[in-house]
Amino acid sequence: MAPSSIPIKSHVSKTIQFPQAAQRSKTKRSPLPQVKKRNVPINTRQSGNSEARMLISTRVRKSPYWHLSQQEGCWAYTVYNHMYHPRAYISMMQGGLMKEYEYLTNHVTMWNVAVERQIRVKGPDAADFVNLLITRDVHKRLPVNMCRYVILCNQEGGIINDPVLLRVAEDEFWFSISDSDVALWAQGVNAFAGYDVTIQEIDVAPVQIQGPKSVKLMTKLFGRKVMNIPYYGLLHAKLGRLNVVISRTGFSGEVGYEIYLRDATRHADEMWNAIKKAGEQFNLRVIAPSHIRRLEAGILSYGQDMDIETNPYEVGLGWQVEFSKGDFIGKAALQEIKRKGVQQKLVGLVMGGSPITWYNEDFWHVTTRYGDQVGYVSSAFWSPTHNTNIALAMVPVAYAKIGTSLKVTLPAEDAPVKAKVVPVPFKDPHKEIPKQSFRKTAA
Repeated sequence: MAPSSIPIKSHVSKTIQFPQAAQRSKTKRSPLPQVKKRNVPINTRQSGNSEARMLISTRVRKSPYWHLSQQEGCWAYTVYNHMYHPRAYISMMQGGLMKEYEYLTNHVTMWNVAVERQIRVKGPDAADFVNLLITRDVHKRLPVNMCRYVILCNQEGGIINDPVLLRVAEDEFWFSISDSDVALWAQGVNAFAGYDVTIQEIDVAPVQIQGPKSVKLMTKLFGRKVMNIPYYGLLHAKLGRLNVVISRTGFSGEVGYEIYLRDATRHADEMWNAIKKAGEQFNLRVIAPSHIRRLEAGILSYGQDMDIETNPYEVGLGWQVEFSKGDFIGKAALQEIKRKGVQQKLVGLVMGGSPITWYNEDFWHVTTRYGDQVGYVSSAFWSPTHNTNIALAMVPVAYAKIGTSLKVTLPAEDAPVKAKVVPVPFKDPHKEIPKQSFRKTAA
């Protein structure tokens, strides 16, 4: 059976059985805390998967690596940053996403992440303008040839984007963006702010090289200087005649790098094929970005775990907000949010049920032991590390304490499964795996 025709086992294979009111305790209880009111509510209808085919057309951009992902057998896509984004290569019959996780955690993998569109801010005022957009202090935190995970907020404190920000030169920054239109936001801000900068998307497309053997592959491709790149460091390099920027970053929680190819539309095939050839001896496999491993690492997915109606304090990103710096967009609102506190928090859950081996198609309901819905699951997968299902869920602060017992309504189960609030990240909380040093080896 061809990969494109392999049926996906949906988590809606059984009818959801909601608890009956008669089964609840007759003890009088206080009104339930609820997650905050949104302008556009989270759609928590349990509508499940669909047999509909994704339309491939010129309305959504194909990345420079689209045809190469097709050649590697990619059979499932989503749309991310107005581009087609690979989400599965290995067929379900051959192990699916769990097999891809195995390659990632034992060998080395390459990911097509061209959807991380690069928005360049360049000019004499670049640092000051970037500092206006982000909540961290660019002058203190980001020297040349380093990068940082940052967030941009709007005037109400809502998160607009959570990119990796690269400082490739004194007067040049690249926002390697998550799933929202940072270029439009930045251009709109500067239409009134008037900084001496240019803001535009550039023809740079990254791939990620992730996994324990990534340093060996990267050393083979670029030489031993790669081993001296610090965690979140940058290196300007060449692969043959191709100009690239390398960062010691990734979306996996494993040792990893990203290779940003300049003039990517022209040179995509040449770089991709060179990496594949060099990777043969290390058992390199092209896979989708591993949402199993990123979930274990506690890495958030924009549009899924947070969006423009969530603020940093609700999703564990309060550490990103530096009030000691000068003014930035959202500063006053975030100060007020911090003073008042939040109504809801994103928490980690371990939960029962059969292994979740595909992306959750809905925001599954989180309930109390009485069956009252109080929140929703935003991301969930089976964790090979913990041998159980894990999840991120938005719940009222009254239910966010570590050890709190809850239930989750999984569509594939006959009854809600038990769940417990646990710390996030689920694995390697101090990031010892991705930030390990290789400099001694290079000496």
